[in-house]
Amino acid sequence: MWSTETDQTFPLSSVKPLDGLASYRKRCLEETRRACHGGTHRRTHCPVTGTPLAPLGRVGSFEYLRCPDTGSMFLAELPSSAAWAELLGAVSRYRHSRQTFHAGIARTRNEHVYGAKLEWIKSVLRIEQCAAPRVLEVATPPSEASALLQESGLFEHVVTMNEMEYGLPLEPDVRQQVGAAVLFESLDRVDDPVALLRAVKECLMPGGLIFVTALVSSGFDVAVLGLQNLYLYPPDRTNCFSLSGLEQLLRGAGFTLLEVSTPGVLDVEIVQTHRHADPALPLSDFERQRLAAGHETQHAFQTFLQQNRMSSFARIIGKKP
Repeated sequence: MWSTETDQTFPLSSVKPLDGLASYRKRCLEETRRACHGGTHRRTHCPVTGTPLAPLGRVGSFEYLRCPDTGSMFLAELPSSAAWAELLGAVSRYRHSRQTFHAGIARTRNEHVYGAKLEWIKSVLRIEQCAAPRVLEVATPPSEASALLQESGLFEHVVTMNEMEYGLPLEPDVRQQVGAAVLFESLDRVDDPVALLRAVKECLMPGGLIFVTALVSSGFDVAVLGLQNLYLYPPDRTNCFSLSGLEQLLRGAGFTLLEVSTPGVLDVEIVQTHRHADPALPLSDFERQRLAAGHETQHAFQTFLQQNRMSSFARIIGKKP
């Protein structure tokens, strides 16, 4: 198994500015509240370990639970899968509208977020000698990545699958017919990540690759800020697995792991930005020292987080036996 790092740097404002997040986050919370209005069921056990979940706290009016074994975090109450699918669709459409901060930074997000992900996939396909496979993109439409995947020239054909349609029968031309699957934060959003991974595995041919990115609770900024992290909210972060929880999730679904990395570059800046927004934010002496250090020391610390798989942005590659 390998782990990768990156020297790429870019400011938080170019991909997910905290000052522009407020209205989008508010809309997400409102849409989630509306989806849950018709009734919910409570999650009681960790989908990875089966361990009973423990109370953690609230994000707004929404309760989160924690797996005591892995440290993964989960939204406590969920509506029906149909209601959740409608919610994810509504949020995705809103994210693509001109009303959110995403519209103003589309170019820089494509460059720094999706461009980096495509380079990652390209290098892995070369290492695995997997030339121009059919690829399955798993997402809620409309997806920011669809056109970029199609235009990249890396794939023979791009097949799309709604991440909330994991329970539907697969089309004959998809079952065990794709060479790679791409899940950009899908496991963070869906109500049943185990069922989704089973469905994706059914689509992959033997030896097929799965590319997963996710926010992880074991990363520095999430660990420091906890539920006060403004990037943690439903439905985008319905699940926030720890890195070990994410590894166990994919292994449990039958994948062999080729890469487990946390090449994030924004942990320190995210905590710094939260501290500026709320000077009363409780931090340890060690955390304050890291934020008060000079640029070179902060950069070295962020590199340390990458090297030791302690950043909050995770990338995992799995292979179907």
